Amino acid sequence: MIQTAKRLETVQEYYFSKKLREVRGLMAQGKAIINMGIGSPDLAPSQQVLNAIQEAVLDNGAHQYQSYQGLPQLRGAIANFYKNRFDVVADPDTEILPLMGSKEGIMHISLAFLNEGDEVLIPNPGYPTYTSVTKLVGALPKYYDLTADTGWFPDLEALGKQDLSKVKIMWLSYPHMPTGATATKEQFVKIVAFAKKHGILLVNDNPYSFILNDKPASILSIPNAKEVCLELNSLSKTFNMAGWRVGFVLGSEEHINAILKVKSNMDSGMFYGIQKGAIAALESSEDWFADLNAVYNSRRELIFKLVDKLGCTYDRNAVGLFVWAKLPEDSVSSEEFIDNILYTKDLFITPGTIFGSNGEGYIRFSLCIPKDKIEEAISRFE
Repeated sequence: MIQTAKRLETVQEYYFSKKLREVRGLMAQGKAIINMGIGSPDLAPSQQVLNAIQEAVLDNGAHQYQSYQGLPQLRGAIANFYKNRFDVVADPDTEILPLMGSKEGIMHISLAFLNEGDEVLIPNPGYPTYTSVTKLVGALPKYYDLTADTGWFPDLEALGKQDLSKVKIMWLSYPHMPTGATATKEQFVKIVAFAKKHGILLVNDNPYSFILNDKPASILSIPNAKEVCLELNSLSKTFNMAGWRVGFVLGSEEHINAILKVKSNMDSGMFYGIQKGAIAALESSEDWFADLNAVYNSRRELIFKLVDKLGCTYDRNAVGLFVWAKLPEDSVSSEEFIDNILYTKDLFITPGTIFGSNGEGYIRFSLCIPKDKIEEAISRFE
């Protein structure tokens, strides 16, 4: 019998891959399941983006292999976007690398900088892929606590007292997923200084800055942050392009070149038409952001009503594509809570525990649901 690689023993099938299979099974039985679990935008990209990809497929060379570094025009559009939106200057030729999705970028970065046995600081709660990729490359997860009491920001003083001699990378994501917490400029200054002191590569995963957030911020806006920082970003959420798989990473020339060594051996460049569509998205007007947030704000207000009916509490000032809600004190576990609702109300909600042990006692709602479906979900509790 052919044996699988030992690295597969360190990870499990992704939660949503497994749970959504169960949800589809219930739907096949005739259950009218409303899926509030996953953050996959249900809205379309702008007409300008759609026009750009449609027109691009007729261009000469559109269907050939593309550069591993992406079109110069795409890198230029990313540079302009970061300058205009975050006041961050990045050289489009040396400090920007388009990616076929930022999730893939997590793997590229890990392969580029981690050796077997290195340690990685991972937020608890946080995006599960940080852990799975760390394990797949033979490194060791070292979790740092995030709690409501500290505003979902790490206690750097306490963390600094630990043995960090083997830590190579620290993952963070602000605006934070799943809680929707944001980081101030002062907090970014402190965590960049922390990374410099301990010789750690700090990677901020930043795909939610423009969803219901009045103050978009990049960690690269901190002076000299590129010495120890990378920032991942994505068009999936802000521009409704999740299935297009367009992301990018910014950082120093040295760090970007290291990632390029990995990336150039794992793909053969992004489809030309998708790159042209990405350029159009990055050049979107203020109206795009305003209209998108108007939709999400109206949905969020309805989600708040649903959360109230469940007896949960939440932070109205949180940002991003989700509502992170705390269960009542006398409640069952997060997974029992969501399963009970799934089986009795035909409603799927994400349990906080998939993001780490500090997610126990919380559940997460996606805003990628039409208003009529949210209203229907509310009616199931009346």
